[in-house]
Amino acid sequence: MRSMSVIAAAIAVTTLGACAQKADRVQATYMSAALYQNLTCEQLVREGWTVSNRAHAAAGKQNRHRLEDEVAITAGVLVFWPALFFTHGNNASTAELAQLKGEMEAIEAASRAKNCGIVFNRA
Repeated sequence: MRSMSVIAAAIAVTTLGACAQKADRVQATYMSAALYQNLTCEQLVREGWTVSNRAHAAAGKQNRHRLEDEVAITAGVLVFWPALFFTHGNNASTAELAQLKGEMEAIEAASRAKNCGIVFNRA
């Protein structure tokens, strides 16, 4: 019985790597500030709000995927191994969040160049 516990623990540790990342650990994809250089400060603020709202929604989705993956892995290891096939891992939602974080960084850079004072609050 002890060997079954060891095997289950090994499987759990291995499959946790397949979980979606926590939203706050997703790294931004580089986006050039040149995309925003022709915008006024007011336009940058509006674009910043739009991108920030989309990033917030994407972060929520990413964290839901993380939780769903953890539940599926726990169920798969302890109860029903086919549940392991229902994990999200780092998929399109991770890529979307990384891109939005990159856009936020680019907007901040464009804002700095124009002295607009836009700084995103990162939680």
